[in-house]
Amino acid sequence: MTKLRITWVKSGIGYSVDQKRTLSALGFRRLNQNVTHHDLASIRGMINKVRHLVKVEEKTDEAE
Repeated sequence: MTKLRITWVKSGIGYSVDQKRTLSALGFRRLNQNVTHHDLASIRGMINKVRHLVKVEEKTDEAE
């Protein structure tokens, strides 16, 4: 299954509360932090909402 490595690259200060909550829901606690999630439609929707604040890389796991 494909996984997404998401990096928080820009601060949420000055953006709406729902975007800050989306960052929190993705699992971010601090700037420049990386989180890994499975490539699901719900996660893609969350990334789309904060796409200007994060960087996304796709990873495939052949070992699993």
